[in-house]
Amino acid sequence: QVRLLESGGGLVQAGASLRLACVGSGESFDRFTVGWFRQAPGREREFVGVIDWSSQITYYADPVKGRFTISRDNAKNTVYLQMNSLKPEDTGVYYCAAQIGGSRETYSWRSTYRIWGQGTQVTVSS
Repeated sequence: QVRLLESGGGLVQAGASLRLACVGSGESFDRFTVGWFRQAPGREREFVGVIDWSSQITYYADPVKGRFTISRDNAKNTVYLQMNSLKPEDTGVYYCAAQIGGSRETYSWRSTYRIWGQGTQVTVSS
């Protein structure tokens, strides 16, 4: 059973950068597709982006395209979310989630992922 642990959140000013990490423990983490989601207070959890097991496929939600980048180091069982040019509307709890497989049509669905981390808070002040 893979477990996920996010880290790297914090309080920053608008325009700053943060890098979140999602560390997977357990066997075969390098087989998993990993997605990032976020949830702002009073709002539903929303898709941010995804990376497949091989790093050949990355896919981002429109609000973060060009600012956020997902990468992974399978030797370290870690997936990263590099966030640049942060805006106040990027504030929320950020979660990583994992599942084997998936498709472009389903990567953005919360129901695609069966394994979730506990989340890390990102707060962007104006």
